[in-house]
Amino acid sequence: MSFLKISNLRKSYGSLEILKDINLEIEQGGFLVLVGPSGCGKSTLLNTIAGLEPITSGDIAIDGRSVAGLHPSKRDIAMVFQSYALYPNMTVGGNIAFGMEIRGVPKDEREKAIKQVADMLQIGHLLDRKPGQLSGGQRQRVAMGRALVRDPKLFLFDEPLSNLDAKLRVDMRTEIKRLHQRMKTTIVYVTHDQIEAMTLATKIAVLKDGVLQQFGSPAEIYNNPANIFVADFMGSPAMNLLSAKIEQNGAGMAVSLARPQAEPLVLSVPNAPGSLSAYKGKDVIFGIRPEALTDPDGADRNARTLAEGDCLIEVVEPAGADTFAVTHLGGKQIVARLRADVRIAPGQTARLAFNLDKAVFFDPANQLRIA
Repeated sequence: MSFLKISNLRKSYGSLEILKDINLEIEQGGFLVLVGPSGCGKSTLLNTIAGLEPITSGDIAIDGRSVAGLHPSKRDIAMVFQSYALYPNMTVGGNIAFGMEIRGVPKDEREKAIKQVADMLQIGHLLDRKPGQLSGGQRQRVAMGRALVRDPKLFLFDEPLSNLDAKLRVDMRTEIKRLHQRMKTTIVYVTHDQIEAMTLATKIAVLKDGVLQQFGSPAEIYNNPANIFVADFMGSPAMNLLSAKIEQNGAGMAVSLARPQAEPLVLSVPNAPGSLSAYKGKDVIFGIRPEALTDPDGADRNARTLAEGDCLIEVVEPAGADTFAVTHLGGKQIVARLRADVRIAPGQTARLAFNLDKAVFFDPANQLRIA
């Protein structure tokens, strides 16, 4: 049974509809990440789960019980905010204990709970300090500790790492992942960072303009995007999306990609899905991720369908473990991810391998995935 279930949820402010018929569910112990660009409605959705915003219609159920219209204090949730929201005049220990004091938890139980979360989050040496004496990462740990001592049914995180620098954000991401694995808690987490979404989630909900674009596991979202928006938004570097034409190629099909000052590059697709046959002679959007476009020696030898073609390399970007090469195909600048030690230079024509097992095709009119 689903632990958190959101059914046909709508949220409006007057005539302005912010959330449009959202349906989501997550099992107990799951990690649901709500991701999307600014203004997509992800924080509003989190606030409706918390009870900070009333819903216009639909339902939210936690552990089999509807909480629609229920006061936040009755929902058995804990929330960690982007701003930490610590009391500056209290010590770290006081901040963590404050909620328990309000609820009348005996002092010995409070002290036991504080020690437990302080050890877990490695902040035991900070308990007598004030928030102003802490770094951003330490303050975030304190905010997490204050939520953890509640031992709620559901944890809500609202962009908790966005105020941290890049390295600390990576470190804290690992801490949150480790914490979730250890405690098996159910978490709903809001972020605009798709790398955070991919690394933390057991399920991802991609939102745009208040509409749920796709809901699934990180692998499903990354490898089988439902539409062009999801394909472009999830992944760094982003998926290459280029104009192409589907052609008959003997008994099979091929994809034709325009090249500047050269004949089109035609890639045979012998294992093309049946849904692509309706597009013979028509334009499509051809999607391929940079790691599926590489130098022939670096290509996946387990791929069923590898096609090769010559491309003029415009820019080479060494990146340590990889080398990124920029070329033009299908009227677009695209990125190939090559081995670090590959010999390649701007201005030369290089042979590239396309792993067509990883290719996806979209209808340019409705932007939905064809295959």
